[in-house]
Amino acid sequence: MYQCAKVIIAATVFAAGPTLAQDDADLAKQLANPLAALISVPFQLNYDDNMGTDGRGDMWRLNIQPVAPFSISEDWNLISRTIFPVIKQSDFPGPGQSEFGLGDTVQSVFFSPKAPTSNGWIWGAGPVFLLPTATDEQLGAEKWGAGPTAVALKQVGPWSYGGLVNHIESFAGDSDRNDISATFVQPFLTYITSTKTTIALNTESTYDWKSKEWSVPINLMVNQMMMMGKRPVQVGLGLRYWAESAGIGADDWGLRLNFVLLYPK
Repeated sequence: MYQCAKVIIAATVFAAGPTLAQDDADLAKQLANPLAALISVPFQLNYDDNMGTDGRGDMWRLNIQPVAPFSISEDWNLISRTIFPVIKQSDFPGPGQSEFGLGDTVQSVFFSPKAPTSNGWIWGAGPVFLLPTATDEQLGAEKWGAGPTAVALKQVGPWSYGGLVNHIESFAGDSDRNDISATFVQPFLTYITSTKTTIALNTESTYDWKSKEWSVPINLMVNQMMMMGKRPVQVGLGLRYWAESAGIGADDWGLRLNFVLLYPK
């Protein structure tokens, strides 16, 4: 698995070509800001194993995460962030079971002031929705859900730090499936070097209020801005450690590959 990841990231970097010019340096800083007025399409490939009832299952998850900002007034932006997961899992949830297809979609909408606060904080808040788009019952919850979401961050020199949170409660769907009541917490810290390399540390923790269990993956990523032809892109590679796993979920170490298409104004 790790050898395969090295080949993928090496091929991506080779194809991408030279790094960005100094004039485009703020693109890396905008990418570190979830509320930046920047159109982007991240492709995030995750691998986890030690899953399932016997601990032998594994999962590949490609999150396609388009981000689209809209100016809705002189002072406010609306930021749409969508997650479309494409999932391939083996021996999960049990031995001999294997599924491939689309998972449930998560749609977030943030209303964000265009100007930071007087002390430099950037913030946004709005609704988040869970849409039952899974193509297989094992790849989704078969529930509709909704709740609030918010993000706040500060950018000081090469540093960006802050956090994102949301809570989703199911309100409709298959009555035979478990209801959803889950809180997602994502504190993050990034540092951008002079060569536009972004070193990022975060957790993507989820608390299930029904089972009263935490899932706590800790992610360390290294991302590089560069040009692919005339298109600015970001590529990256990272590791994840599961500090806490819920039920039959992933355990130990995981892998993440990152590829982002950018559409600056």
